[in-house]
Amino acid sequence: MLSREENDLITQTGPGTPGGDLFRRYWQPIGLSEELPEGGEPVSIKILSEELALFRDDTGKPGLMGLHCPHRAADLSYGRCEDGGLRCLYHGWLFDTAGNCIEQPGEPEGSGFKDKVKNTAYHCVEKVGIIFAYMGPGEAPLLPAFDFLNVPESHVYVTKYFNESNYLQANEGNIDPQHLSYLHKFVKDDPNRPSVAGSSTSSNAFFGQDVAPQIEVEETNYGIRIFSVRTPSEEEKYVRITNFIFPNASLFGGVHYHVPIDDTHHWKFRITFDVAEPVDKERMQAEDAKEIGPDYRHRRTEENRFMQDRSEMKNKSFIGMGPNFQVHDLWATNSEGPIQDRTKEQLGYTDKAITAARRQLLAAIRDMQEGNEPPYILRDPDENHFQHLLAINEVVPSSVDWMNLWKERMTS
Repeated sequence: MLSREENDLITQTGPGTPGGDLFRRYWQPIGLSEELPEGGEPVSIKILSEELALFRDDTGKPGLMGLHCPHRAADLSYGRCEDGGLRCLYHGWLFDTAGNCIEQPGEPEGSGFKDKVKNTAYHCVEKVGIIFAYMGPGEAPLLPAFDFLNVPESHVYVTKYFNESNYLQANEGNIDPQHLSYLHKFVKDDPNRPSVAGSSTSSNAFFGQDVAPQIEVEETNYGIRIFSVRTPSEEEKYVRITNFIFPNASLFGGVHYHVPIDDTHHWKFRITFDVAEPVDKERMQAEDAKEIGPDYRHRRTEENRFMQDRSEMKNKSFIGMGPNFQVHDLWATNSEGPIQDRTKEQLGYTDKAITAARRQLLAAIRDMQEGNEPPYILRDPDENHFQHLLAINEVVPSSVDWMNLWKERMTS
C-alpha cells in the first residue's frame, strides 16, 4: 500500500511533476516508423502530457517539436516538410529538427529576429521500426544498447496498442508472475501450443499445475531481474526469468514499453524479436488484426464489455475474452480505474517484484529532488552492454541452481 503522495509521485508524468522530470531523463518510444513514411504527413501526438508534432524532414530525419508554432500558435502537424524542416502554413516560418527557426519570410531582409526564436524540440533516433525521443534537459544520454534494438529488420516485429489507463498499472502487470495462472489461463490446452524448452509441456499447463510460484528479485544495472519458479514434480523446476527495465518497460516474451500519453492514457509499444532467427511478421500481424484496428486501438472495450463470452469460459479461456493476451491485460488494467488508487490495495507475497520496482521509482524521484542524477543513465560507452538482460522460460532438473541460470545462458 502506498500513501497518496507516493501514488501521485509515480503516476503523474506531466511537465513539472517529479515523475515527469524523471521520465524525461530516459529515451522513450514515441511512434512507429510506419506512422511516418518517407514523404508522409506530420503526426499530432501527445506524450507525457505534451502536445507535439512528429515529422520527417525532407532528408528523412525524424523530428519532434511543440505542436503549436511559437509565432501565433498554429498547429504545425498540418505543416509542410520542406527545405530542411517543418514549415508552418500560417506565415511560412520554417523550423529544423532542433527547433531552430531558419526562415521567416515576412520579416525584413537582414532581420535577425529568426535567430531569437526557437520552438520546443527533442532529439530523436530511429531503431527497429520505432522512433525514440529524449525529452529531458541537457545532453541526451546514450541509447541503451539492448539486443532487441540492434537486431536485423527481419528479426523484429513492432506495434503499439492504445490503453485507457495510467501507464504504471499496465507495467506492473508485466512484472507480476503469478497472474499467468489465472488471467491468461486456457481451460483446455491447445495441442499446437509450443512446449517449454526442456519439456514437452506447454507453459499454460505448468501455470495450471502450480499456481503459487516461488518468486525472487534482484537489482541489476537496468532495473530488476525477476525469478518465478514452479515445481511440477520433485525432479524438475519450471523457471521463468523476466525483467523490469527502469523506468517503464519489461522484457519477457518480448519487450513492452508503457509510455504515458497523459496520466490516464498510455501507449503500449510491443517489440517481438529473435536474435538468431527471422520472426513470422505476417502471422503476428494477422493475429493483431483480429483484435486491433488500424488506429492501434482494441476492438474489445469497456463499452462492449470486452466481448466477454460466458460459454467460452466453460471450455476455452478462463476469462472468456478470446486468446489474445493483450486483450486480457487491457481488461485487467482498465478495470483498476484510470489511475489505480494504491492507498486501498492489499499486497501479498506475489507482489514482490511490484514493490521492488516502486521502491526504485520512488528512490529515483527523491534523488532527483535532491539534485542527483537518477539511476541507469548511460554516458560511458564502455558500460553500454546488456548481454545479461535475458528472458528465460525453461524446465530444468531440480538440482540446477536456477538463480544463476541466466549466467549459463548468457555465455552458451
